[in-house]
Amino acid sequence: MITTLIILLFLFFQSYTVISSKKTETQAYKVIRTEKDFEIRYYPAVTMATILSAEKSYKSLGNNGFRKLAAYIFGGNEEKQKIAMTTPVHMAVNDSSATMSFVMPATLNTSNLPKPQNEEILLQTKPEEYVAAIRFGGFASEKDIKKYSEKLENALKSASILSVGHFRVLGYNPPYQLFGRRNEIIVTVDLDNPNL
Repeated sequence: MITTLIILLFLFFQSYTVISSKKTETQAYKVIRTEKDFEIRYYPAVTMATILSAEKSYKSLGNNGFRKLAAYIFGGNEEKQKIAMTTPVHMAVNDSSATMSFVMPATLNTSNLPKPQNEEILLQTKPEEYVAAIRFGGFASEKDIKKYSEKLENALKSASILSVGHFRVLGYNPPYQLFGRRNEIIVTVDLDNPNL
């Protein structure tokens, strides 16, 4: 009886988590083109809170960066203002640096956001861009990130679309959500490419 109750409570919590995550504000974009393995999207300019890091793995970046950024939106700022969580969380790890960014709600920008108490957090407006995106589920391991980055890279080459810069990871779900998870790999694409 107790085991059944625990299982029911667990399933209820997971269902609630999935429903709640669908109500969270998500960074706006427009799909420009859909291919078999990826899509091309247009992202308007957006304000982000970003942590720069020397981490060399997504796991360590996720642990350390998330904690610092979460502290900022939960009131770790000069006005002790709480800022709504949005999706996705942006992460990038390359040979020279790593970054993690929270997208700020659409009503906020660098002129009306409170100043972070943590000086490591940068508030900046990211310019509009066109990206290629590929989606996958589950918990994003280093192996998955490598696999889907390579898959996207090969698909872009096959379509004669030029990518620019580093591949990035987008995560849409809280760590305690076990089902219905959404992850994406994105990379900026060349606007002047005639195939777009």
